[in-house]
This record gives sequence, C-alpha cells and structure tokens, in this order.
Amino acid sequence: MNTSAKKIQMITDGSCLGNPGPGGWACILRYGARHKELYGYAAQTTNNRMELTAAIEGLRALREPCEVEIITDSEYLKNGITTWIAGWKKKGWLTSAKKPVVNRDLWEALDEQVSRHQATWSWTKGHAAHGDNNRADELANLAARQQKGSA
Repeated sequence: MNTSAKKIQMITDGSCLGNPGPGGWACILRYGARHKELYGYAAQTTNNRMELTAAIEGLRALREPCEVEIITDSEYLKNGITTWIAGWKKKGWLTSAKKPVVNRDLWEALDEQVSRHQATWSWTKGHAAHGDNNRADELANLAARQQKGSA
C-alpha cells in the first residue's frame, strides 16, 4: 500500500433519456477541500453505459496513482467491477449463461483504469440524502438533456 498516494473520493452517476437514447454521465472528484465536476454525453446509449463511462472518465482524470473511494448508486457498476469481472475474464468474457458480456469494451476500459489505482467501491441509494450523488445525477441529466437538445 502506497501511504503517500493521494486519497480521492469519486462520486459517479449516469443517465439516459430513453434506454437506449441520449445519455449523460457525471462524476465529482474530491481531494481534501478541493473538488472537480466532470460530465459528458453520448447521442445513442444506455444508462448502464453511462454509469460505466462516469467511472472510467473520473479515473482517467487522475494524473497519478491514487487511493480512490468510488461511490455509485449503480449496483450494476459496483457488482460488475468488484464481483463479476473476474469470472468474465476467466471465461473469455462470457457470462455464466455462456453469452458475451454486454458492454465488454467499457468493462475492459474500466478494468484498465482501476488497475492504475487502489480503488474501493461503495454503493449509495440513488436520489437519497447523499449530496454529491444528487449533484452527479443533476449533471448527468443536464448532459443528457443538452445532447437531446442538440440532436
């Protein structure tokens, strides 16, 4: 364990107007008293792809290896990266039903980003009392609506 690594808290969320449809992703990075908000969109996507993209882009934004606590309201994201991915990789990216893993491209990108850091994952109930999760939700929805408006 690198005790000199920066301790970052990252709160992520994804949104989709229709599923599939225009989507948005957002993350909030916290380091001490500083914070940074990142968000973006995709024209035709799914909610799960936006949840994954939020985590990937947040981790990509970190310029050096860090201790990162990632907080998400997506059980798909949390369970996928902490539990399911090891089996998918062992089975050649097939599910237990022998079907190709959905969103494999993003799971591989997330796995690559996670490997750069010491990551822990926490789940929070969406639309509840977590201020940063609510803000990430606002930003993801804003990005999705901006995308829909420019389409």
